[in-house]
Amino acid sequence: MTPASVALRSGDSVRAQVIAAFADDGALADGITGFVARTSQADMAAAVYDTIDSGGTLIAEAGTGTGKTFAYLVPALLAGGKVLLSTGTKPLQDQLFRKDLPAVLDALRINAATALLKGRANYVCLHRMARAESEGLLPTREDVGHLRSIVRFAATTSTGDRAELAAVPENAAIWPMVTSTRDNCLGAECPRFAECFVYKARRDAQAADIVVVNHHLFMADLAFRDDSIRDFLPTVNTVILDEAHQLPSIAADFFGASLSLAQLLEAGRDARALGLARAPDGASWITLTSQFERAVRDLRLALGAVGLAIGTRTPLERIERRSDLQPAFDELDAACAELGRALEINRGRDAELDLLIPRLADLRRGLSGWSGALKTPASDRNENQFEEEGTGDAMPSVRWISVSTHGAQFNETPLRPGQALARAREAQPQPWILTSATLTAAGRFDHYLTEVGIEDALTARWNSPFDFATQALLYLPQSMPSPYDIRFAQNVAEAAWPLVRANGGRAFILCTTLRAVDKVAERLRQLMALDDQPLPLLVQGASTRRALIEAFRSSGNAVLVGSISFWEGIDIRGDALSLVVIDKLPFAPPDDPVVEAKIRYLRKMERNPFNEYQLPEAIILMKQGVGRLIRDETDRGVLMILDERVLTKPYGKTVLASLPPFARTRSEAEAVEFLTRRRAG
Repeated sequence: MTPASVALRSGDSVRAQVIAAFADDGALADGITGFVARTSQADMAAAVYDTIDSGGTLIAEAGTGTGKTFAYLVPALLAGGKVLLSTGTKPLQDQLFRKDLPAVLDALRINAATALLKGRANYVCLHRMARAESEGLLPTREDVGHLRSIVRFAATTSTGDRAELAAVPENAAIWPMVTSTRDNCLGAECPRFAECFVYKARRDAQAADIVVVNHHLFMADLAFRDDSIRDFLPTVNTVILDEAHQLPSIAADFFGASLSLAQLLEAGRDARALGLARAPDGASWITLTSQFERAVRDLRLALGAVGLAIGTRTPLERIERRSDLQPAFDELDAACAELGRALEINRGRDAELDLLIPRLADLRRGLSGWSGALKTPASDRNENQFEEEGTGDAMPSVRWISVSTHGAQFNETPLRPGQALARAREAQPQPWILTSATLTAAGRFDHYLTEVGIEDALTARWNSPFDFATQALLYLPQSMPSPYDIRFAQNVAEAAWPLVRANGGRAFILCTTLRAVDKVAERLRQLMALDDQPLPLLVQGASTRRALIEAFRSSGNAVLVGSISFWEGIDIRGDALSLVVIDKLPFAPPDDPVVEAKIRYLRKMERNPFNEYQLPEAIILMKQGVGRLIRDETDRGVLMILDERVLTKPYGKTVLASLPPFARTRSEAEAVEFLTRRRAG
């Protein structure tokens, strides 16, 4: 990374240059239209630089509007060296790479090579695409049309990034057939390796000064760092983790283990296709794979027979007739072993066929772990489920099963993923910057520090520069029923409607469950019809998240009803969004397998699970939802919370103390007047 020209006073120390970049007459003000100098932003940038300089760890909360992206980019770029930037989602990753990073580089007049790197499933695999095209075994006409679009795209794209192909939906069934995984990638043995989009992206990342990834890829790199597949990120001088509030939950996924029936069926399909194509005389592939697939489906039927309904998430110890699952596991293991023997006999005939041998062995090991857990008496399993700290390397975990219409997933989730994350951090010598707008509860980092497990970190907070008391009003309506009332969702719609009507739409209604989303939306439709006030009503599930957000932006007067996935990662400024309605405090369901197990674990440790876990988690998510309202100095709006517990329960004071300092009212008339004045103004 080298300056193309002198953008900053060369005599200054790097730290002074960092601070000077944020001045009224600094590099950012000169180079970025609309930049507003903020003291908090410059202070955060100085703290980031100091951490980079000292090689430590900074955990920083920066309230909405602080400008944390520039506050970490400027010091990272001026400090020099190779930088890894990781953010929460692929859309945010694209925004950082395509918008924010180029703007800062231009303003600082720095020449630097940048690279965007995603997981391999985001890139078209030329080899698998050609195989899908030549085999012609696609199940639907829609798949055939999608494949044609992908083939045309692959011939013209320079990146192979599927996000650039809007014509094929993100959830299209064709994607697994034309992308690769760690299990089925041939690596250097692939006949199309020289053209491979994945390895081109990785080569670019190795050569770049700044690499932009997402947390899933970053965490996969940490979790699989000793893997022979070498899914490694490049070695860097500085790691910056934005949207860091997501790290504990993502770490739980990557440092846990999961096995799905879909993985098994896909392995069976690959064995049939490759066996018939590459070793047709090597085994009775159709018979073997049919037996294997039948055994997978029999296990799915057995799950239903022991009472696991579609949509349920059930911990192993709560499956009363779990021993009835054993025959199905034994049958599947036998079919898996027989198919594995056939593959072993044909080892060396084809590289892609050979990849199925370790892949099937891994799946069989996963099945064996679950089969062994089924045989362990419940009393023994409960005694050993939680290991005391310091008694071994194993993390406390919970086994649970989720069931879908045709499939199921078997999960083992660590209850303290921070243990693994902390070990990974200790192995990395470079400075780490973890930042988000929501890391604290009532101004304290205690819960977050426990969840990430990282010790000796410096913590710092910068409040939002917005004038919340003037810009926004918190409306807590009177006489709302209990959140547990059977008609609560309908009451939410009825209480919100006068404000939605006064505001001409322009509203997010955020619910804690999908069931509530449907009920609130249905009642709103009725109220709109009764008042003859038709407004665009966008409901989660009717389309993709991205399509709903784009429709909300473009309509200018829509009402969007969504659940947890709409509480964060959405930046809608200006007139399009000026009313945010939140139905309940977003406490995680206490009967969720992971939540339930963590509560029991904390009690075993003689800790308070509500104060130390459930409440802080709810507050952090609540702050994310509230953060959708005011995104700019000129934004005005009303936040409406319909959960009376913020006023009637002792912990309500902690919740309110964690939110921005809005003006408050319990009067519907005042809230309506605020919105009416906003529209008139």
